[in-house]
Amino acid sequence: MSHDTWIHRIARVVVARPLAATSVSPNQLTTARLATGLASAAAIGTGLPLWQDIGAGIFVVSMILDRADGDLARLTGKTSAAGHRYDLIADGVSNAVIFFGLGFGLRDGAFGLLAIPMGLAAGIAVAAILRMAMWAEEHKGARAAELPAFAGFDVDDLMVLVPLAVWFGELELLLKAAAIGAPLFAAFFYWHVRRRLAAFQAK
Repeated sequence: MSHDTWIHRIARVVVARPLAATSVSPNQLTTARLATGLASAAAIGTGLPLWQDIGAGIFVVSMILDRADGDLARLTGKTSAAGHRYDLIADGVSNAVIFFGLGFGLRDGAFGLLAIPMGLAAGIAVAAILRMAMWAEEHKGARAAELPAFAGFDVDDLMVLVPLAVWFGELELLLKAAAIGAPLFAAFFYWHVRRRLAAFQAK
């Protein structure tokens, strides 16, 4: 994940810099990221439009916190391997459960009960991507599997489609796209990681 995307810049100005002179720690922000991610998934999983709108707003906050914790660590000199690992785990869990909640929340929609395994498939694929990233870093160091950012956005920023889909009433389209696209991207990411590791070993 790039440190200079638009969402990172917002998080740096709104959260990280104001907190740099306080006693708030990066790990506390990561915990807040995880808590808001879980709360968002629960709200979206209710299937109730009002709660889904609230859950979408909570998820935006969760995304900003995800970017802010690393920036706060760098600003305060509190970076650590353990903190980075905790950040990855919180990120993976939050991004996975939002799809679990999405599938559960759409169980009474056009897909019926099929929406639940569709959400599970997308969530498991997202969790697998984060696990592969952690595996690559364990073998070849931090950001060994990182994909390049483009025009101020990185791949992880695609998660902003979740709240946008909620607010524009396109949840079923998002679920369908995620159930197909996330496993396909997980397969691509596996190939990417294997290729990067092979390149490292060749050096």
